[in-house]
Amino acid sequence: MAVPAERLQPLIAILRGRFGDRLSTAAAVRRHHGKDLTFHPGHDPDAVVFAETTAEVSEIVAACAAHGTPVIPFGTGTSLEGHIAALEGGVCIDLSRMNRVLRVSAADMDATVEAGVTRKQLNEHLRATGLFFPVDPGADASLGGMAATRASGTNAVRYGTMRENVLNLTVVLPDGRVVHTARRSRKSAAGYDLTRLMVGSEGTLGVITEVTVRLHGLPEAVSAAVCSYPSIDAAVDTVIATIQGGVPVARIELLDALTMAAVNRYSQLDYALAPTLLFEFHGSERGVVEQTETVQAISAELGGSDFRWATRPEERSRLWQARHDAYFATLALRPGAQGWATDVCVPISRLAECVRETMQDLAGASIIAPLVGHVGDGNFHLVYLIHPDRPEELAEATRLNERMVMRALALEGTCTGEHGIGYGKIAFLEAEHGDAISVMRAIKRAIDPGNIMNPGKILRR
Repeated sequence: MAVPAERLQPLIAILRGRFGDRLSTAAAVRRHHGKDLTFHPGHDPDAVVFAETTAEVSEIVAACAAHGTPVIPFGTGTSLEGHIAALEGGVCIDLSRMNRVLRVSAADMDATVEAGVTRKQLNEHLRATGLFFPVDPGADASLGGMAATRASGTNAVRYGTMRENVLNLTVVLPDGRVVHTARRSRKSAAGYDLTRLMVGSEGTLGVITEVTVRLHGLPEAVSAAVCSYPSIDAAVDTVIATIQGGVPVARIELLDALTMAAVNRYSQLDYALAPTLLFEFHGSERGVVEQTETVQAISAELGGSDFRWATRPEERSRLWQARHDAYFATLALRPGAQGWATDVCVPISRLAECVRETMQDLAGASIIAPLVGHVGDGNFHLVYLIHPDRPEELAEATRLNERMVMRALALEGTCTGEHGIGYGKIAFLEAEHGDAISVMRAIKRAIDPGNIMNPGKILRR
């Protein structure tokens, strides 16, 4: 549903008069801001404004509210469920120029940044402090976008997700008011937890303009390891034994044999073409050795072989870069195909069952779907490789994806461990939460009665 011209044109004139060439209606700019890395179709906004301060964001949102026009926040465009698609047109607020690190407190181990600061930028800024920000979704996403989508990634098994690492947010509400969701104290029993409400709200309740995050000390020692297994079950059983055994592993990543073939070819590696776990251990020199030896012993008991250590920084960097490039590596398995990336998360005790049955479905499919996963917290991903001009392939991927998600829900899991809902998983959210959807809708209506904040995401209209 497009914004009527009688509302849109006066608004654009007002914004252009205020922001000049920082407002764009060029087709290429609008197209870039209406399509993320998702498989789902993009939808262009009517205009894009490049904001530079919280006050400017407040001014833009207030103007849009006065004209009944949708607002879509934009960080780096790396989301995966259509979060930034302007389904009803409107104004996209690009926050990439809000890229200042405002404050770092080494004593309190926290930092406040503008929403456009990326995780790599923050860690580069922290280089001399002995601290780092651990949440790593793979892409160099903005901290505002990561908070909005409740991002996590490879380090979540030890350091948690954005939910655990965000202490306070500055948010512009749908009427243009600016609020701070908390103070900097690590604990509070003061009122509703607005920080947690906004983390994961996907721009549907307000525009996040500043983020205060928890920092962690750089470990004294870091070691990585790779191990191959005779089956997916053996690999997953190793994960479960490692977690239940209390090993404080920093990362555990699962790649199936198909993904390993793609990664080897793309990153010029030589690992076995078998289900494989990638580990990383953080701690003292002695602690890292003990953790690695414990996991090596667990792996051996479950049939693991070719257990390789990587202690030099360049070796570890190459290994994890290959993991982060896995999506692009899998696309090369089927030239001309598009990748539909999806994810689920289940309790760790049900992970083997969920992965096993999912792989059985894929074994009988006519399309391929490489598997990777942050399995230390029960989260795994598939990338369905389908040709866009073959509707039968899209239909099969849709069927397989629905089976996987409903399986995860039956195992008391969730339809998405980290990708979020956007507009791609609304039906699954409804299946997961049932009557609780009405509570979410009541919150949305109370905060955004005009439904201008990223409409069509998380909840149906």
